[in-house]
Amino acid sequence: MKRRILGGTGMSVSEFALGAMMFGAMGNTDHDESVRMIHAALDAGINFVDTADVYSGGESEEIVGRALKGRRDGVVLATKFAMPMGTDENQRGGSPRWIKRAVQGSLRRLGTDYIDLYQMHRPDYATDIGETLAALSDLVREGTVRAIGCSTFPAELIVEAHWAAARAGLHRFRTEQPRYSILNRTIEGAVLPVAQRYGMGVLTYGPLASGWLSGRTDPGQGHRATLAPQAFDLAIPANQARQEAVRDLSKLAAGAGLPLTHLATAFVRSHPAVTSVLIGPRTPEQLDDLVAGADVDLSEDVLDRIDEIVPPGTEINRADNYLAAHPALGDKRLRRR
Repeated sequence: MKRRILGGTGMSVSEFALGAMMFGAMGNTDHDESVRMIHAALDAGINFVDTADVYSGGESEEIVGRALKGRRDGVVLATKFAMPMGTDENQRGGSPRWIKRAVQGSLRRLGTDYIDLYQMHRPDYATDIGETLAALSDLVREGTVRAIGCSTFPAELIVEAHWAAARAGLHRFRTEQPRYSILNRTIEGAVLPVAQRYGMGVLTYGPLASGWLSGRTDPGQGHRATLAPQAFDLAIPANQARQEAVRDLSKLAAGAGLPLTHLATAFVRSHPAVTSVLIGPRTPEQLDDLVAGADVDLSEDVLDRIDEIVPPGTEINRADNYLAAHPALGDKRLRRR
């Protein structure tokens, strides 16, 4: 499997990264099978594994830690913090207090003494970004973390974080992990250009658009549909439009002699800003299918046709936009004197 350098970190990572969100209660509850899938991914040439403390309440990190015993040195290991890990308001976010606790919990569950890439899972508008970067810089200096990154940050907050790091002489976010697929192209307008401008590695997630590009006849099944019905309900006009786009994309994939999943992942890999594409299989069959598309390259004609079906920078259903909205959009008290 081809590799690329992850931003300015110097770390060489596979073009596909294994996302571990589906390992544990949120997906595959069979720990032994999940471990075998991780081993199969490593054997296929994937050397980049991404998880998060919040996935199945830490269960995913425990499974990953078990799978990497004896193979840790050959893996670039990434995890994330900031999402709620309990009912206490102090068990989330980007405060130095929580970061120090969160990283220790992740290290324990992963069974390792260092994390290659430690990412802030979502923005925390209640905490000064400089305070967050100072705490993360401490982790880098002490060797607990090799590099730091952010996930699902809007472009303006990425820029603010880089300026804050430069002003205070702190370690900066070296990577961004955004949602990106043929059906979710919003980040092409600002996030990806900003990442390129600052030399950041980009690790994208959701190439199959929560199952819409999986090739299944009914993507509105499973846990994602339960968690986000607004993204699948075909009574919603935006989802009807998305269904029509998927039909067109399926025809395009068939004409190119490709499964839809391979068209979808190859499209994301084709963007020059993207370093690695996260695949998040739940079953061995899904893993095998996705890995088989690792070397697929799309022609200019196919990419042009994709642009016609879903124009660059657009998103058919705004409910798919995972970019964290500023709290002022949800609390009218922050918009009025």
